[in-house]
Amino acid sequence: MAGLLWPIALALLALAWFIDDPYLFAQRDWIWAVVLLAALLGVAASRRRRALLALFCAIPLVLAGVKGAAVLRAQRISALRATAAQDIGRHFVVGYVRVAEVEPLAAHGLIGGVFVTRQNIAQGAAMLRAEIAHLQRLRKEAGLPPLIVTTDQESGLVSHLSPPLPKHPPLAEFAEAPNGEARAKNLGATIGAELADLGITMDFAPVVDLRPAESAGALDFHSFIARRAISADPEKVTRIAGAFSQGLVEAGVTPVLKHFPGLGRISEDTHHFRAHSKASQQELAESDWRPFRALAGGAAIMVGHVVVDALDAKPASQSRAVVGLLRRDWGFENLVVTDDLNMSPVFHHDICHGVVESLNAGVDLLLVAYDGRQYFPLMDCALQAEAKGEIDAAALAASRKRLETFASAAR
Repeated sequence: MAGLLWPIALALLALAWFIDDPYLFAQRDWIWAVVLLAALLGVAASRRRRALLALFCAIPLVLAGVKGAAVLRAQRISALRATAAQDIGRHFVVGYVRVAEVEPLAAHGLIGGVFVTRQNIAQGAAMLRAEIAHLQRLRKEAGLPPLIVTTDQESGLVSHLSPPLPKHPPLAEFAEAPNGEARAKNLGATIGAELADLGITMDFAPVVDLRPAESAGALDFHSFIARRAISADPEKVTRIAGAFSQGLVEAGVTPVLKHFPGLGRISEDTHHFRAHSKASQQELAESDWRPFRALAGGAAIMVGHVVVDALDAKPASQSRAVVGLLRRDWGFENLVVTDDLNMSPVFHHDICHGVVESLNAGVDLLLVAYDGRQYFPLMDCALQAEAKGEIDAAALAASRKRLETFASAAR
């Protein structure tokens, strides 16, 4: 029995050490119960083996210490000067499980927006509508601009609020239809009205990546671009995505074109693996980037975590060269938002430095969607960098102006 307990103890200690990793987000609650039970079993089985007993008893203490670190980060943020925290906090869009997690962040201006998904609408649309309205009241009472309330409701495969919202067909169905643009615009207006009714103001849609020739394969767990993309033809993507975006805008919801610089050439699932786009800048400009550039005037853009070898060695979401291409070469002055920073290609590659790089590159919104608790260490990274003078003041000021312009237009 003792021989079996040792590897179990070591495995649980590893879980304790990595409990804050986004990959363990869904397991955190039951891991606590398993660890405590294991500690009790260790006490019962060890008898005279005091070393084994001590090891098992240490496991909950390790977990408590790790979890306590997140609380300390939150306390530190709360204790900081409000002006400094708000200046950085306005750039974060955060997911949550229970609304109480984001109430103080919203009320004190420590975030700029929230991300809502399946877990938030599980108790019904009315509950989510009430939560969003509550958070917006907190903002108004504090004299702060409204939260940007975001979601992923593309229609088709990625429709994270359906059910209870109705399921709608993928935009790809309209690419070959003679009345495809009209149908896409009507769909955008319908989805926009459904989201606006809940209080959602920004939709991470449409997908304007070009459809790849084949699926990414067995290791594509979440991207599924071959099933989500509208077409392999940039012209068709532009027409259908543009009509859909117009429908969203007319309903009062901001569309977000994704995932720049495009995933159509990428075989890796960028939720989990770092990927490189090896095409030349000219090749990308003549194909993948055409829908983004054509539609950028009326939408925000989400930058993904792909590395564009022709421009930079950093992921697009952290690259001055990639974001600079949008700002300088395209004259793009709308909002730029990162894909989820919980994704492994950036989170497990010095995300603390990465957050600073994103802000310095000219990104406006840092998305922390899947595991909202990661906000605390990432905010801490950004605040420490600002205190050391490592954040580009000019980039931050330009972004603040864009956010203020966006907030004024939304009112």
